[in-house]
Amino acid sequence: MEMTFRWYGRNNDTISLEDIKQIPNTTGIVWALHEKPVGTVWEKKEIKEEVEYIESHGFDAKIVESVNVHESIKLGNSERDELIENYKKTIENLAEYGVEVICYNFMPIFDWTRTEMFHPLEDGSTALYFDYEKVQNLDPRELIEIVASSSNNLTMPGWEKEKIDKISELFESYKSVDEEKLWENFSYFINAIIPTAERCGIKMAIHPDDPPYSIFNLPRIITGEESYERMFEINDSPNNAITLCTGSMGASKKNDMAKIALKYHNHAPFMHIRNIHISDDGSFVEKSHYTEDGDIDINKIMKHLSDVDYKGYIRPDHGRHLWGEECRPGYGLYDRALGIMYLNGLWDAYQLEKAGEKHV
Repeated sequence: MEMTFRWYGRNNDTISLEDIKQIPNTTGIVWALHEKPVGTVWEKKEIKEEVEYIESHGFDAKIVESVNVHESIKLGNSERDELIENYKKTIENLAEYGVEVICYNFMPIFDWTRTEMFHPLEDGSTALYFDYEKVQNLDPRELIEIVASSSNNLTMPGWEKEKIDKISELFESYKSVDEEKLWENFSYFINAIIPTAERCGIKMAIHPDDPPYSIFNLPRIITGEESYERMFEINDSPNNAITLCTGSMGASKKNDMAKIALKYHNHAPFMHIRNIHISDDGSFVEKSHYTEDGDIDINKIMKHLSDVDYKGYIRPDHGRHLWGEECRPGYGLYDRALGIMYLNGLWDAYQLEKAGEKHV
């Protein structure tokens, strides 16, 4: 297991690499060129500059999250071939600077959805919150206002301005795209890029839909075990991989994330581990990583990963906002650092337990 930390860059994060360096056993930075418009090529010069800056602080820069997929590819529009060629060129350029995994998603319009960015918790902290009933009756434009008003003047990946400015047009376009059509467009995309990924030695690790069910009548396709089986049937290359996210896929109670982690760890070069509490009405709130605080069995997940000597990359995912920290919603320093120490502790305990068993 290699522990990593997501960082939004020198000009777009309240956290510095010097801060992250103080978290024990954190060896890698999960990064991206967040200022790049979706669909454009990431040029070698700008990749080199970012990788060298990260490495100058003693970190690896092997995970990129995310190289976003343009909506025209998801829609299957006529310009998708040109955009796919740009995507392939970006894969090639990232590989030249040591990137091993690209995390991406195939969610229509909204990359992730929450109805509150700073929902109060009983311990005095705040966290991201999804009100299921509210979303059923919410105009998507209201959701945009919620996110925009909570961004602390930081860009919010997945909510790029050029996309939001065309929100009405995008919703109109998706009226002709159902789940089967979205699967068809995903198949076209993944079969086009995987030969490049294979040649470059990069794993394309798709992130599950967040939440893992349809909202605003938009189709969703990466929602559980059946989704994984279907995507592997479409393309069985080991480079067609997954980012296993316990909090996103786990937002549906039908998904047993400990079982899924055990079953699909070989397909997951990258994992996001976090905890949530799901209410009876389907609403959910993000909690600390501690197992007993939520409905995701983080303890059992780490036990499974230790049992199989998982060799991939892990990062703590969304954290609470603690001790008055002013930060990007879900991406403060303190709670994610606490999450890393909890995950490290579980891993070490299970590794020691295994070593002891060998000597009995």
